[in-house]
Amino acid sequence: MAMTLPAPPVSSAARSRGEAGSGGSDFTPLARRVRASGLLARRPGYYARAIGVNLVATVALWCAVAWAGAGWWTVLLGVPLAMVATRTAFLGHDAGHRQIARSARVNRVLGLLLGNLLLGMGHGWWSDKHNRHHANPNHVGKDPDVGEGILAWTEEQAGRQRGVLRWVARHQAALFFPLLTLEGVNLKVGSLMFLRGRSRRDQLVEGGLLLAHTVGYLTLAFSLLPVGQALVLIALQHAMFGVHLGAVFAPNHKGMAMPAPGERWDHLRRQVLTSRNVRGGVVTDWLMGGLNYQIEHHLFPSVPRCNLRKVRPLVRAHCAQLGVPYAESGLVGSYRLALGHMRAVGEPLR
Repeated sequence: MAMTLPAPPVSSAARSRGEAGSGGSDFTPLARRVRASGLLARRPGYYARAIGVNLVATVALWCAVAWAGAGWWTVLLGVPLAMVATRTAFLGHDAGHRQIARSARVNRVLGLLLGNLLLGMGHGWWSDKHNRHHANPNHVGKDPDVGEGILAWTEEQAGRQRGVLRWVARHQAALFFPLLTLEGVNLKVGSLMFLRGRSRRDQLVEGGLLLAHTVGYLTLAFSLLPVGQALVLIALQHAMFGVHLGAVFAPNHKGMAMPAPGERWDHLRRQVLTSRNVRGGVVTDWLMGGLNYQIEHHLFPSVPRCNLRKVRPLVRAHCAQLGVPYAESGLVGSYRLALGHMRAVGEPLR
């Protein structure tokens, strides 16, 4: 049978209210409070500054590559380039959730420019995958983030692995961060594969922007650096991008409750019980882009990312009132919990 982590205990009164409110009645009072607080409002000034700073930083780093010239130390600029690329991914993420503009069309255009053109990652592919994750987080068979793949998220998945993948499942906790070095490339490959089943228009628009990114990126790298150094810079940037992005998303759900087949939770519990916040100060918030407030993000995906920290006290108080567990951990502790779950899943194979 699949190994699923049970939800932490919830008071019988709270559970009965959640079951009775088939429309998510326990969520309604919280939604009203958040709406009244004004935190659902768009933040165009914030996003204009964030996108502007990100573009300037990207241009400045490539100028630094040109200035540094043909030296092996130059390839180390791949690390800050990866960090800036992760900021671009965060902004594309926000466009996908329609956090930036009121208009769906404007958000889509921003998503295409930030994702396909600047990052080389398909906006349509990401939106499709990520929206399915938000609808049913940590639900095997519905959430693509816990679907079949190189890593196993349940004992049942691990038991089905064969050959090299079985060995990977056995040691997946130790291999997790090394494997993230391949995630940057995996995201780009997934974007291209997704386009095969899309309309001709999507293939032309998204595919054309992905091609423009690839041509521009490779032209920059190989015109500014010798071939060997350009290849190392590209590899380093993509590896660090994968690690950074994966390190942001891994602590959010791994090791949290996974609904059993046929089990139905209301909206509040479906989002809160499967998510974990990561505590920290300004540095943690910056490194994780504010997505360390994952519970709030899942409950209110259209709230501007910069407002999630302010939503947190409202959500915590509401969960405490209902007796719904609200999971938080420090950064190191969150990785320990996520890797512990991965280790437990692979344990029967050892």
